[in-house]
Amino acid sequence: MINKEMARDYLQRAKWCLEEALLAREREDYAGIARRSQEALELAAKALLRAHAIEYPREHDVSEALVNEKQRLPSEIQTEIKPLAALLTELASIRGPAMYGLEREGIPPSKTVGKEEALKILGSVQAYVRKIDTTITPYL
Repeated sequence: MINKEMARDYLQRAKWCLEEALLAREREDYAGIARRSQEALELAAKALLRAHAIEYPREHDVSEALVNEKQRLPSEIQTEIKPLAALLTELASIRGPAMYGLEREGIPPSKTVGKEEALKILGSVQAYVRKIDTTITPYL
């Protein structure tokens, strides 16, 4: 029961992060889009794992847990695991710079993510969050 409650909460928070990413898009805050999209995908992936009582490391990138436990996940999401895991890893690597910039180089967050990259990230994350939502809702 705790896993289901956690999964529902994580999924709701993922959706809220996407709303914040859309607000960042309106503001042309491309680093903000990347950051909020990363958080949305992380939370959605953790909701997917929680919904199926799969433990994962307490870190931002849970791609390894997804790949290792793929067979325990619903068949409709199994074909998505490899690209989902790759995106999780990619976004985990830009999470910090999108929030803090590259301090040693003197590059602010606003210069770390371009418009095209940010919009591509947002579109991919929206699709994955929708897919995870429809996949795990029956389990919750």
